[in-house]
Amino acid sequence: MGTIHYGGSGTTVHIEDRALAHLKVVISTKLRRGESFTLSWRHRDDEERGRSTLWLHPAIPLRFVFDETEPTTLSREWIERLADSANSSGGIMLVPEDITPTERSGPAERSEKS
Repeated sequence: MGTIHYGGSGTTVHIEDRALAHLKVVISTKLRRGESFTLSWRHRDDEERGRSTLWLHPAIPLRFVFDETEPTTLSREWIERLADSANSSGGIMLVPEDITPTERSGPAERSEKS
């Protein structure tokens, strides 16, 4: 389980290493361009029910910490899906890697983009 450390307040977000590696690529690209955006995710089963959103800005400190010592092999398709959501008005929505096209266009995602 990896961790995003965000801002001076010590905000931490725990995300599986593989998902975090993919998010890191997309987030780093957006921030390198000087773009601000949101990152949203559903809480894990062992956390309080619900979802959270962070406002990411290039001026706010950000650190990615991985539990695994070796980098994971990245999926171009997953990065593209995350990047597409990053460029929407709803910001990045962390979706599972194996999401099907039908699930991608489900009611929950449509409401996030509205």
